[in-house]
Amino acid sequence: MNSRKVNFQHLGRIRYKEAWDLQEEMFQSLVNAKIHHAQPKKQYLLFCEHEPVYTLGKSGNRHNLLIAERVCKSKNIDFYPVDRGGDITYHGPGQLVAYPIIDMEEFRVGVKAYVHKLEDVVIQTLRSYGIAAGKDEKAMGVWVDTTDPAKARKICAMGVRVSRFVTMHGLALNVNTDLEYFNYINPCGFTDRGVTSMQRELGREMDFREVSDRLRTAFANLFGMEFSEPDLSHPIPYP
Repeated sequence: MNSRKVNFQHLGRIRYKEAWDLQEEMFQSLVNAKIHHAQPKKQYLLFCEHEPVYTLGKSGNRHNLLIAERVCKSKNIDFYPVDRGGDITYHGPGQLVAYPIIDMEEFRVGVKAYVHKLEDVVIQTLRSYGIAAGKDEKAMGVWVDTTDPAKARKICAMGVRVSRFVTMHGLALNVNTDLEYFNYINPCGFTDRGVTSMQRELGREMDFREVSDRLRTAFANLFGMEFSEPDLSHPIPYP
Protein backbone atom coordinates (compact mmCIF):
# COMPACT_ATOMS: atom_id res chain seq x y z
CA MET A 1 0.00 0.00 0.00
CA ASN A 2 1.30 3.47 -0.84
CA SER A 3 1.82 5.91 2.04
CA ARG A 4 -0.87 8.50 2.63
CA LYS A 5 -0.08 11.90 4.11
CA VAL A 6 -1.79 12.49 7.46
CA ASN A 7 -1.47 15.45 9.82
CA PHE A 8 -0.75 14.09 13.30
CA GLN A 9 -1.54 16.06 16.45
CA HIS A 10 -1.42 15.11 20.10
CA LEU A 11 -3.92 17.39 21.82
CA GLY A 12 -2.88 16.51 25.37
CA ARG A 13 -5.65 16.44 27.98
CA ILE A 14 -8.75 18.12 26.61
CA ARG A 15 -12.44 18.19 27.45
CA TYR A 16 -14.53 15.95 25.23
CA LYS A 17 -16.69 18.70 23.71
CA GLU A 18 -13.67 20.72 22.67
CA ALA A 19 -12.14 17.72 20.89
CA TRP A 20 -15.51 16.83 19.33
CA ASP A 21 -15.87 20.36 17.92
CA LEU A 22 -12.36 20.16 16.49
CA GLN A 23 -13.12 16.79 14.91
CA GLU A 24 -16.32 18.15 13.37
CA GLU A 25 -14.43 21.06 11.82
CA MET A 26 -11.79 18.76 10.30
CA PHE A 27 -14.39 16.18 9.26
CA GLN A 28 -16.58 18.71 7.42
CA SER A 29 -13.53 20.24 5.76
CA LEU A 30 -12.49 16.84 4.39
CA VAL A 31 -16.04 15.94 3.29
CA ASN A 32 -16.35 19.29 1.48
CA ALA A 33 -12.98 18.77 -0.18
CA LYS A 34 -14.22 15.41 -1.51
CA ILE A 35 -17.48 16.90 -2.77
CA HIS A 36 -15.71 19.70 -4.63
CA HIS A 37 -12.73 17.55 -5.71
CA ALA A 38 -10.36 19.94 -3.98
CA GLN A 39 -6.68 19.11 -3.70
CA PRO A 40 -4.81 18.54 -1.51
CA LYS A 41 -7.27 17.05 0.97
CA LYS A 42 -6.10 17.33 4.57
CA GLN A 43 -6.44 14.18 6.64
CA TYR A 44 -5.78 13.89 10.36
CA LEU A 45 -4.92 11.58 13.21
CA LEU A 46 -5.62 13.12 16.63
CA PHE A 47 -4.45 11.63 19.93
CA CYS A 48 -5.64 12.91 23.31
CA GLU A 49 -6.78 12.21 26.85
CA HIS A 50 -10.13 13.47 28.11
CA GLU A 51 -11.40 14.75 31.40
CA PRO A 52 -13.95 12.24 32.81
CA VAL A 53 -16.90 11.84 30.44
CA TYR A 54 -19.49 9.27 29.42
CA THR A 55 -20.52 9.22 25.78
CA LEU A 56 -23.58 7.43 24.41
CA GLY A 57 -23.65 6.29 20.79
CA LYS A 58 -26.62 7.04 18.55
CA SER A 59 -27.99 3.49 18.93
CA GLY A 60 -27.16 3.27 22.63
CA ASN A 61 -29.55 2.78 25.53
CA ARG A 62 -29.62 5.51 28.19
CA HIS A 63 -30.40 2.84 30.79
CA ASN A 64 -26.80 1.70 30.43
CA LEU A 65 -25.86 4.84 32.34
CA LEU A 66 -26.48 3.48 35.84
CA ILE A 67 -26.48 6.84 37.63
CA ALA A 68 -28.59 9.95 37.02
CA GLU A 69 -27.11 12.73 34.91
CA ARG A 70 -27.30 15.03 37.95
CA VAL A 71 -25.08 12.54 39.82
CA CYS A 72 -22.62 12.71 36.93
CA LYS A 73 -22.49 16.47 37.35
CA SER A 74 -21.93 16.15 41.10
CA LYS A 75 -18.97 13.87 40.37
CA ASN A 76 -17.64 16.25 37.67
CA ILE A 77 -18.29 13.70 34.94
CA ASP A 78 -19.54 15.09 31.64
CA PHE A 79 -22.20 13.22 29.64
CA TYR A 80 -22.84 13.51 25.90
CA PRO A 81 -25.08 11.64 23.47
CA VAL A 82 -22.93 11.55 20.31
CA ASP A 83 -23.19 10.69 16.61
CA ARG A 84 -20.95 7.62 16.54
CA GLY A 85 -21.93 3.96 16.49
CA GLY A 86 -21.88 1.79 19.59
CA ASP A 87 -23.37 2.19 23.04
CA ILE A 88 -22.04 3.90 26.18
CA THR A 89 -18.40 4.19 27.13
CA TYR A 90 -16.12 6.15 29.45
CA HIS A 91 -13.21 8.43 28.61
CA GLY A 92 -10.85 9.89 31.16
CA PRO A 93 -7.28 10.54 32.28
CA GLY A 94 -4.88 7.70 31.63
CA GLN A 95 -6.82 6.56 28.56
CA LEU A 96 -5.32 7.08 25.11
CA VAL A 97 -7.96 8.21 22.60
CA ALA A 98 -7.29 8.21 18.85
CA TYR A 99 -9.46 10.02 16.33
CA PRO A 100 -8.58 9.29 12.67
CA ILE A 101 -10.25 11.78 10.32
CA ILE A 102 -9.40 10.20 7.00
CA ASP A 103 -10.88 9.34 3.61
CA MET A 104 -11.19 5.56 3.54
CA GLU A 105 -11.18 5.61 -0.26
CA GLU A 106 -7.65 7.04 -0.13
CA PHE A 107 -6.67 4.01 1.95
CA ARG A 108 -8.69 1.58 -0.17
CA VAL A 109 -10.75 0.15 2.68
CA GLY A 110 -14.46 -0.17 3.34
CA VAL A 111 -16.12 0.38 6.70
CA LYS A 112 -15.76 -3.20 7.95
CA ALA A 113 -12.12 -3.43 6.89
CA TYR A 114 -11.44 -0.02 8.44
CA VAL A 115 -12.77 -1.14 11.83
CA HIS A 116 -10.73 -4.35 11.64
CA LYS A 117 -7.61 -2.29 10.90
CA LEU A 118 -8.29 -0.11 13.95
CA GLU A 119 -8.50 -3.27 16.04
CA ASP A 120 -5.26 -4.55 14.49
CA VAL A 121 -3.50 -1.27 15.35
CA VAL A 122 -4.33 -1.79 19.01
CA ILE A 123 -3.54 -5.52 18.97
CA GLN A 124 -0.11 -4.81 17.45
CA THR A 125 0.58 -2.13 20.08
CA LEU A 126 -0.44 -4.43 22.95
CA ARG A 127 1.60 -7.29 21.53
CA SER A 128 4.72 -5.12 21.78
CA TYR A 129 4.15 -5.12 25.56
CA GLY A 130 3.49 -8.84 25.78
CA ILE A 131 -0.29 -8.47 26.14
CA ALA A 132 -2.15 -11.06 24.07
CA ALA A 133 -5.35 -9.45 22.85
CA GLY A 134 -7.83 -10.20 20.12
CA LYS A 135 -11.15 -9.52 18.43
CA ASP A 136 -14.68 -10.68 19.05
CA GLU A 137 -16.67 -10.98 15.82
CA LYS A 138 -19.85 -10.13 17.74
CA ALA A 139 -18.46 -7.13 19.62
CA MET A 140 -16.36 -4.32 18.15
CA GLY A 141 -13.20 -3.44 20.06
CA VAL A 142 -10.19 -5.26 21.48
CA TRP A 143 -10.42 -7.87 24.22
CA VAL A 144 -8.16 -9.88 26.53
CA ASP A 145 -8.91 -13.60 27.06
CA THR A 146 -11.22 -13.75 24.07
CA THR A 147 -11.28 -17.55 24.09
CA ASP A 148 -12.87 -17.69 27.54
CA PRO A 149 -16.17 -15.75 27.65
CA ALA A 150 -16.20 -15.89 31.45
CA LYS A 151 -12.86 -14.07 31.61
CA ALA A 152 -13.10 -11.85 28.50
CA ARG A 153 -12.51 -8.18 29.32
CA LYS A 154 -12.38 -5.16 27.06
CA ILE A 155 -9.19 -3.13 26.93
CA CYS A 156 -10.10 -0.86 24.00
CA ALA A 157 -13.51 0.47 22.94
CA MET A 158 -14.34 1.70 19.44
CA GLY A 159 -17.04 3.69 17.71
CA VAL A 160 -16.99 5.49 14.38
CA ARG A 161 -19.02 7.81 12.21
CA VAL A 162 -18.70 7.66 8.43
CA SER A 163 -20.02 9.99 5.73
CA ARG A 164 -18.90 9.81 2.09
CA PHE A 165 -16.25 7.36 3.33
CA VAL A 166 -14.77 10.02 5.63
CA THR A 167 -14.33 8.90 9.23
CA MET A 168 -14.39 10.51 12.65
CA HIS A 169 -14.44 9.31 16.29
CA GLY A 170 -12.27 6.22 16.74
CA LEU A 171 -10.78 4.22 19.61
CA ALA A 172 -10.09 4.51 23.34
CA LEU A 173 -7.28 2.36 24.78
CA ASN A 174 -7.18 1.91 28.55
CA VAL A 175 -3.56 2.56 29.51
CA ASN A 176 -3.50 3.83 33.11
CA THR A 177 -7.26 4.40 33.28
CA ASP A 178 -9.10 4.51 36.63
CA LEU A 179 -11.45 1.59 36.00
CA GLU A 180 -13.77 2.55 38.87
CA TYR A 181 -15.59 4.88 36.49
CA PHE A 182 -16.83 1.86 34.53
CA ASN A 183 -18.83 0.76 37.60
CA TYR A 184 -21.41 3.47 36.83
CA ILE A 185 -22.22 2.15 33.34
CA ASN A 186 -22.79 -1.06 31.42
CA PRO A 187 -19.70 -0.59 29.23
CA CYS A 188 -20.66 -0.79 25.55
CA GLY A 189 -24.00 -2.18 26.72
CA PHE A 190 -22.54 -5.36 28.24
CA THR A 191 -23.62 -6.58 31.66
CA ASP A 192 -21.64 -9.84 31.66
CA ARG A 193 -18.13 -8.71 30.66
CA GLY A 194 -15.51 -6.68 32.43
CA VAL A 195 -12.99 -4.04 31.43
CA THR A 196 -9.27 -3.88 31.96
CA SER A 197 -6.25 -1.68 31.27
CA MET A 198 -2.62 -2.12 30.33
CA GLN A 199 -1.70 -1.10 33.86
CA ARG A 200 -3.90 -3.81 35.36
CA GLU A 201 -2.70 -6.49 32.96
CA LEU A 202 0.99 -5.76 33.50
CA GLY A 203 0.84 -4.71 37.15
CA ARG A 204 2.67 -1.43 36.64
CA GLU A 205 2.01 2.15 35.57
CA MET A 206 2.68 2.59 31.88
CA ASP A 207 4.77 5.28 30.21
CA PHE A 208 1.90 7.07 28.46
CA ARG A 209 4.05 8.82 25.89
CA GLU A 210 5.78 5.57 24.97
CA VAL A 211 2.40 3.87 24.45
CA SER A 212 1.31 6.85 22.31
CA ASP A 213 4.43 6.54 20.17
CA ARG A 214 3.91 2.81 19.67
CA LEU A 215 0.26 3.30 18.76
CA ARG A 216 1.20 5.96 16.23
CA THR A 217 3.81 3.59 14.74
CA ALA A 218 1.15 0.87 14.45
CA PHE A 219 -1.11 3.29 12.54
CA ALA A 220 1.77 4.01 10.16
CA ASN A 221 2.53 0.31 9.67
CA LEU A 222 -1.00 -0.97 9.17
CA PHE A 223 -2.60 1.93 7.31
CA GLY A 224 0.46 3.05 5.38
CA MET A 225 0.22 6.53 6.92
CA GLU A 226 3.00 9.04 6.45
CA PHE A 227 2.80 11.76 9.08
CA SER A 228 3.43 15.38 8.25
CA GLU A 229 3.99 18.30 10.58
CA PRO A 230 1.03 19.34 12.76
CA ASP A 231 -1.54 21.67 11.24
CA LEU A 232 -0.49 25.00 12.69
CA SER A 233 -4.01 26.38 12.39
CA HIS A 234 -4.63 24.34 15.56
CA PRO A 235 -1.35 24.85 17.47
CA ILE A 236 -1.87 22.56 20.47
CA PRO A 237 1.47 21.25 21.81
CA TYR A 238 2.34 17.65 22.62
CA PRO A 239 2.09 17.21 26.42
